[in-house]
Amino acid sequence: MVKIVILLILSIFIGKNSFAETEYYLTLRTNKVNLRQGPSLSHPIKLVYKKKFLPVLILDKSYNFRKIKDHENNSGWIHISQLSKKKAALNNKDKSIIFRKASEYSKPLAAIQKGRLCLIRKCKTDWCKIKTGQFTGWIKKENLVGRL
Repeated sequence: MVKIVILLILSIFIGKNSFAETEYYLTLRTNKVNLRQGPSLSHPIKLVYKKKFLPVLILDKSYNFRKIKDHENNSGWIHISQLSKKKAALNNKDKSIIFRKASEYSKPLAAIQKGRLCLIRKCKTDWCKIKTGQFTGWIKKENLVGRL
């Protein structure tokens, strides 16, 4: 009886950890991507995304479709051909500063608003080098949400 209880507890613990590892971010491949109600082309379209490289959280998969959740908590299914592994993130703070170097003591280049799309060039422990609009610089990793 004790062995069964221990096995049950271990399976629950392992199950929770493996579930957390299955969620990951991808980005939208083009400027027009359909979000569908189900995992096939015959399911109706819920909404159309019009922002290339928008990061989406992958929750589940069914054949060639992926169930996603976006930054506004919209969820649905997207065909895998419309997703990319390019790295991008959204600014999640009201105002974040882009710096010339990966230090708060370096020259500030710009302040960006919440929701601004940033293409990720590379990341270090606490900082990511980004490009957004005409600015390229470093931003704190804690200010970003998406595929880092």
